[in-house]
Amino acid sequence: MVKKPHQSVQVPDEDDALSAEYNVRVGERLRSIRRQKKLSLQEVEAISHEEFKASVLGAYERGERSISLPRLRRLADFYDVPIEQLLPKEVERAAGRSAETSSKLAIDLVKLANIEGSGFATLSRYLSMIQVQRGDFNGKVLTVRADDVRAIAVMLDVAIDDVRAYLEEIGVLFQTSPRT
Repeated sequence: MVKKPHQSVQVPDEDDALSAEYNVRVGERLRSIRRQKKLSLQEVEAISHEEFKASVLGAYERGERSISLPRLRRLADFYDVPIEQLLPKEVERAAGRSAETSSKLAIDLVKLANIEGSGFATLSRYLSMIQVQRGDFNGKVLTVRADDVRAIAVMLDVAIDDVRAYLEEIGVLFQTSPRT
């Protein structure tokens, strides 16, 4: 009887797919930061004295290659940004929605502008500042993130967990139709 050598077939699993997706998202952040710094891949290579080769950095940016944490730290130092700026926002899934989406609130800026009171004026100025930072000037609705919700809770003197209900109660929470 002849024994055949054991052949293992590598089947991609869910972790592989998530890793590939995450690499793409990290790459998008890397490209975005590099472009904000107005640098080409070749300029990064030259300025870094070839520590970051253009071809390798391009592979990171396309999500074709994973970047190690020590290398990511050096790249953050090179770009002079906090390392978390090179990482994508959370992509965890919970109940079919991302964790990031579930903690966001969309505020109707038109309705907010019609409410009187110093807390609301402060809130309007704060939301205007967010719009400027994001370059988001549609002027009607602004989606705020979890960190913004903390600040809003302080301005409105309500508990963080009560911000959504309070904004609904005063009629400034923008209601969208549910997705199917």
